[in-house]
Amino acid sequence: MHVPDGFINAPTSAVTGVVAAGAIAVSLRGARRELDERTAPLAGLVAAFIFAVQMLNFPVAAGTSGHLLGGALAAILVGPFTGVLCVSVVLLMQGILFADGGLTALGVNITDMAIVTTVVAYALFRGLVKVLPRTRRSVTVASFVAALVSVPAAALAFTVLYWIGGTTDVAIGKVATAMIGVHVLIGIGEAVITALTVGAVIAVRPDLVYGARGLQQRLKLRVNGELVDAPGASDPAPAPVAARSHRKVWITGLVASLLLAGFVSFYASADPDGLEKVAADKGIDEKTEEHAAADSPLADYGVKDISDARISGGLAGVIGVGVTVVAGSAVFWSVRRRRSDDASPTDTETTV
Repeated sequence: MHVPDGFINAPTSAVTGVVAAGAIAVSLRGARRELDERTAPLAGLVAAFIFAVQMLNFPVAAGTSGHLLGGALAAILVGPFTGVLCVSVVLLMQGILFADGGLTALGVNITDMAIVTTVVAYALFRGLVKVLPRTRRSVTVASFVAALVSVPAAALAFTVLYWIGGTTDVAIGKVATAMIGVHVLIGIGEAVITALTVGAVIAVRPDLVYGARGLQQRLKLRVNGELVDAPGASDPAPAPVAARSHRKVWITGLVASLLLAGFVSFYASADPDGLEKVAADKGIDEKTEEHAAADSPLADYGVKDISDARISGGLAGVIGVGVTVVAGSAVFWSVRRRRSDDASPTDTETTV
């Protein structure tokens, strides 16, 4: 859903740029409450993982593909403020290095793909975990639903922005119907990826999942083959937490990101994504402008002067993951809580 230059007029793009800048400023302050010396490097990894998975377009309908947006995944894993920053870092790297998403439309893309998806997904996620049973499975289910809804929400947000500042004369009703319809299907893919990732992390390291903080389990005893509450366990007892070292998780996540971007991406769908398809069908793309970074050595996710498509795309993906994890980690490390600050929430809360 990367919006190129020329879809939205200059005044609207400028306003969304101000909105995006304000949201990033607020998120930088909010991320300080979510990150510490243990979780800051993991946030950089989440950004790199989102970059890698966004290269994996999956087919959703005849001639149309979709890809992860990542707002729900980032918010649930590392927190909503940090989530906005994660997706913003990805969009910035994509726009500057890979000519993906217009530079004048950067404010539009951050507002739509980082802010809207993260806010909608995390608000819905928190509401669901409050009413569902307080278990790990509930976190995964809530992740699925939140991610599913976040994608058509972003499509609706784009439609509103197009209605305000679109550069072509296309009936807004047709745009809304097409955008929301195809992005509901893309949302299913987003939900599956998000739920699988959150479920995998929470299965081995629930203490690293921001959305699972504060959840508890009651002590259980097995009596005649059935689990019952332990006598006197009126207050929930903290569930066991895995070892505090995160090095193994970080290395595993980085290797997975490199493999996805460097190898699996070659097999991604070549069909246009939801926005590209709707734009071509409805005429939204009539005034598309050439990207300012079109001559970048990594434009269109390939390395310039390398003729082999597999090697060119794979190397570009590996470079993108590396640059994103470094840039993201630098941002998150700089805003993290220091040891001298207030106690980390992970020191005082328990997880499922």
